Amino acid sequence: MTPPPPLGRSRNKEGPAFEAALDDHELATVRDALARGRWADARQLLARTGDDWDRRGHRLVVLAEGPTSAAWAREWQLAEPDSPDAAALLACATVARAVHGKDTPDAARALCLAAAGMAPRDPTPWLGILILAHRTGTDGERVRAFDQVRARHRDHHHAHHLMAACLAEHQDGDRDDPLHEVYDFASWAAEQAPADSPLAVLPVVAHAERYRVLARAGLEPADPARSGHWGTRRARQVMKAAFDWWLEWDVDDGTAHPRRKVDLNFLAHAKLHEGRPAEAAALLTRIGPHATHAPWSYPDRDPRKAFRAARRAALGAA
Repeated sequence: MTPPPPLGRSRNKEGPAFEAALDDHELATVRDALARGRWADARQLLARTGDDWDRRGHRLVVLAEGPTSAAWAREWQLAEPDSPDAAALLACATVARAVHGKDTPDAARALCLAAAGMAPRDPTPWLGILILAHRTGTDGERVRAFDQVRARHRDHHHAHHLMAACLAEHQDGDRDDPLHEVYDFASWAAEQAPADSPLAVLPVVAHAERYRVLARAGLEPADPARSGHWGTRRARQVMKAAFDWWLEWDVDDGTAHPRRKVDLNFLAHAKLHEGRPAEAAALLTRIGPHATHAPWSYPDRDPRKAFRAARRAALGAA
């Protein structure tokens, strides 16, 4: 067990970074090199990553987000046409372009399927299809893509977060249903995962995603501080279980999950709006500058202002 950091004023003087690489400094360096055309650095990074599927997916998605990533990935593929890493990077970069309206979903999907054919064990091309389906696809396409990811890595972190976001968007009434399918999905995923899996925090993520949907529909206040969404009995149970998991399993070293800062942002956001500032303070201290847009932007807020306000409320520091 790693104890929480001491409460009180944080010594961190930096503002929120909103860095997609989170605390993977090697990834951030390679992404910057790729933007300058040095695709060999990405090649070496992905080779070192191997079949750590969560880390591989995180790194490929971040590398793919650069405006020139598709062009450099295509150059890499021309040099090494049999490289599954080059194919996966090109596929993910084309997904990113399609999501932003700069390429077609059909082209992105075709490249993902081609990359999947080159590396049948790799869930990352199917993660790309799921990212695409979340923005442009049908419910059936999302479920099929998620099933393909899970068949290759049953506890895939990013895929479970995406599926929670997709399911949360199903809205059949004018209120929140405590039996909503996203809550069942998140509870199921947390229960079936290993004890040390960060999927233990997925029920908190599901709760935030439902708030996003309800607030955008006008069924919850646009200011989460005015919402009772985090004060229900079910919400308190979910957040206590997730916080207890963090106290027992949190680590901050080279063995840590590559997307753990995402979970900590969701949990800190929930604890703050539950009215537990001391617990939020411990989490915000661990987060440091590694803020994430979600959930601080929910439903349509400036995430930088929201994160700084959270730090002031919990730590007395921006």
